[in-house]
Amino acid sequence: MAGISDLEPQMRSWRHHLHAHPETGFEEHRTSAFIAETLRSFGLEVQRGIGGTGVVATLRAGGGNRAIGLRADMDALNMREAADHPYASQTAGKMHACGHDGHMAMLLGAAKILSESPGFDGIVHFVFQPAEEHGRGAKAMLDDGLLKRFPMEEIYGVHNMPGLPFGCFATRAGGIMASEDNFIIEIKGRGTHAARPHMGVDPIVTGSEIVLALQTIIARNLDPVEQGVVSVTEFLTDGIRNAIHGNVTLKGDTRSYSPKVQSLIEERMGAIVAGISAAHGAQHAFTYTHEFEPTVNWADNVEPAVRAATAVVGATHVDGNCAPLLASEDFGAFLRVIPGNYMFIGSGIVGETGGAPLHNPRHDFNDGLLEKGARYFATIARQRLGTGI
Repeated sequence: MAGISDLEPQMRSWRHHLHAHPETGFEEHRTSAFIAETLRSFGLEVQRGIGGTGVVATLRAGGGNRAIGLRADMDALNMREAADHPYASQTAGKMHACGHDGHMAMLLGAAKILSESPGFDGIVHFVFQPAEEHGRGAKAMLDDGLLKRFPMEEIYGVHNMPGLPFGCFATRAGGIMASEDNFIIEIKGRGTHAARPHMGVDPIVTGSEIVLALQTIIARNLDPVEQGVVSVTEFLTDGIRNAIHGNVTLKGDTRSYSPKVQSLIEERMGAIVAGISAAHGAQHAFTYTHEFEPTVNWADNVEPAVRAATAVVGATHVDGNCAPLLASEDFGAFLRVIPGNYMFIGSGIVGETGGAPLHNPRHDFNDGLLEKGARYFATIARQRLGTGI
């Protein structure tokens, strides 16, 4: 692809600038201004403020009306960076620990490639999405009329993936990343002296039984061929060492790949909480919220994604039927309403450059992926909008 070697230093420069100036969900004002200014310099039509701080740029070529979307996420995390490099975060307590800086740079690179040498007949919308980390940004863009204002027939996204060998692409039909639901369980007992437990209703014992019983949802209620996780991540009490106080709060999350399993987990969790609380004479409150849609790839869009990746790195480095992950991704909200595909790009195994885990204070996007990701985005646009496709 002509000019890609000249583009690599520019993509690195973009990525390092974005890494040094991280912004979290719906606060990406500086980021969106930088993205918009860069896209306008390529001659693209650019609109800001989609879903809050989102940016959409449009490139038209030929006379075709078919359109696709290419998406990158923009937000950082509320984490203090531990890595030591010249472009480290300049914003205290915030860093790009998930590689969204690299995703943006790859999509900017694809936009520049296609603006200089389109090779397609139709419309490409470059979607820069805010607030992925909390599962709100994609829905905000959709609620703001993304698909009405920028009609597209399908959409494609990527994520760098530590633990996957460098430069390898991986995807699958169906569920590739899980939903995330959050829960809060509040147990109200009756406080008493630690030496006289019979005088009270112990919410710690009640809560402990609930923690154990919740694991039976997956072990005994879920069909073994399905997948799900129930995790209690916080156990909070207002007690002190020599007193049993009256309140316990349990918090956590659940993961699954289908609305059916989500409903099963929510229903069984509510019944378990109510039953155990009643058995101990405690009162309870139960809140269950849906945070992330499952990311479910459309079967008809897997082969085109695999074909584009194969054109970039060769068939031996592309897996079209990878194992799914129980992590969550906001891209699932798009795939609920429009066909598309989500692809992983390996950034390196543990101990190698790019191998530090996501959401780790030492994570740093592997710059070697920039060229591959930009070429993948540009290739899929050309293949899907080229003649005879």
